Amino acid sequence: MDIYSKRKYLVITIFIVAGLVFILRLFSLQVLDSKYKVSATNNVLRENVQFPARGLIYDRNGTLMVFNKPAYDLLVTPREVEKFDTVAFCKLLEISKEDLIAGIQKAKDYSSFKPSILIKQIPPESFAYLQEQLYKFKGFHTQSRTLREYFHPSAAHVLGYVSEVNDADIERDIYYKSGDYIGASGIERTYEKQLRGIKGVKKQLVDVHNRIKGSYLDGTEDIPAEIGNNIITTLDADLQRYAEELFVNKKGAMVAIEPETGEVLAMVSAPTYDPGLLVGRIRGANYNILSEDPLKPLFNRAIQAKYPPGSTFKIINTLIGLETGSINTNTRFACNGKASTPIRCTHSHVSPGNVVDAIRESCNPFLWNTFRSIIYKFKSVAEGFNMWRSYVESFGIGRILSTDFPNALAGDLPTEEMYSKLYGKGRWNPLTIRSLAIGQGELGATPLQMANVAAVVANRGYYYPPHLVREIRNDTVPADFRKKVYTKISPENFEPIITGMEQLLKGTLSYTSAVPGVVMCGKTGTVQNNQGSDHSVFTAFAPKDNPKIAIFVYVENGVWGSRYAAPMAGLMVEKYLNDTISAQKKAIEQRMIEANLLNPNQPD
Repeated sequence: MDIYSKRKYLVITIFIVAGLVFILRLFSLQVLDSKYKVSATNNVLRENVQFPARGLIYDRNGTLMVFNKPAYDLLVTPREVEKFDTVAFCKLLEISKEDLIAGIQKAKDYSSFKPSILIKQIPPESFAYLQEQLYKFKGFHTQSRTLREYFHPSAAHVLGYVSEVNDADIERDIYYKSGDYIGASGIERTYEKQLRGIKGVKKQLVDVHNRIKGSYLDGTEDIPAEIGNNIITTLDADLQRYAEELFVNKKGAMVAIEPETGEVLAMVSAPTYDPGLLVGRIRGANYNILSEDPLKPLFNRAIQAKYPPGSTFKIINTLIGLETGSINTNTRFACNGKASTPIRCTHSHVSPGNVVDAIRESCNPFLWNTFRSIIYKFKSVAEGFNMWRSYVESFGIGRILSTDFPNALAGDLPTEEMYSKLYGKGRWNPLTIRSLAIGQGELGATPLQMANVAAVVANRGYYYPPHLVREIRNDTVPADFRKKVYTKISPENFEPIITGMEQLLKGTLSYTSAVPGVVMCGKTGTVQNNQGSDHSVFTAFAPKDNPKIAIFVYVENGVWGSRYAAPMAGLMVEKYLNDTISAQKKAIEQRMIEANLLNPNQPD
């Protein structure tokens, strides 16, 4: 055999071997490999996003507050859509033909090959019938979701709500895609990453009739969704509901804190709303209604209203006077004659009074003279004012207290620069800004900040950052929540203040606001209002020793502190400490609940 014959057989052998390899490979791909079952049987491979259930939210006692209910989205893949009965389809979904056409066109504009959401958040009762009929409409399929559900329509501002992501959300975090949902306010927003979980993917084979034929590769390529972390809040659900009941037909806010931890026990902004109104397909319409309500139920007064604290601020001014040595426990200022100007007392009482008398009687002249003494103790008005301001700021006024309240405002704590711009540098003095002595003027604090001040007094000089979450399952809460923040006031200077607060509850407020069997300390406030009745304010803590609750109550147009804010605070303290309201306080409780301050024609 010559060399040419050998080459011929070699080439033939190579071709035969190559042919056998191709035949075996084709046999493997077309017969043995199930991946190609899709095209071989005219099936469609569909990847469905598996949305995780959001974490559940509980109160401090383990009471479930927020859970999930099933819902479904209808998706359309434009390239798969074939001619169908639009009338029957619209009737099935309870939508107009115009909305259907617009929805499909929007999906085409996004992508003809990728599925887009056509109808969102279909409830289970509607989904069952839809699923039975969907095989008639090629190119349409569903995916499951969950919606938030509430055991009680309370704590709306604290819990927050969930809404659809916007472009900014998508750009900020690649986790989100168009049509996803995100926590928009409250705990839902602050702890979004913990609550949302992790999305999964389920691959399914679907036949030409849009019917699911099974999992792709027996589910080996599926990625299961991971459920969000459960959260234990600091709230007492019963106390929260009780606070909201007291605030029915009223405007204002109430915040209660556990002094020894900084945990918020209850937080109310009134008027409030049912959080269930902002869930599901009705969310958009209800949000517009709430947004246009003149009573502003969406506005969180507890952390965003910059209220003048009124006479409750006298606690801080008196403490600064004692700490700077501007006054001492033996200092007395007269409450009549020349000493009563420029700020007069609103009622007669013992005069001249000392620190304890001033707190108990809320003596305006005492606080004016104290404030003036603080400012003039230093070399210049500017230096004295800045020193006063630094002491106030150490109580948390004028700054954000905690990371748990991303929408909170710092309040208004005026600066030297502001007054110099307003009156001219060197042309203002304590008399010019005298309203600060009694907690008015340019001063504004949120109810959360003033409740924190009550906690500071209860702790004799320090606080823990107020917060709403005490435990996150499989995660940790911020370590800063457990760090003490000290004010610039020495512990011993709190004692005369607390004595005055104790005497107030044992005296004029003993019947309406004191708690039977509990030593309670409080301070009233009446805030001037040029646009109607004055505002009713009260701050307190109890018991006097080893305090369990500190509270601040602000009732707009409540006339004076002892009329509404003080009795409401007393009821809250009694409810929390004793878990019930005593028989002797039932009449006061009924009067507080039934009072209507939103209707000027109805007597309160």
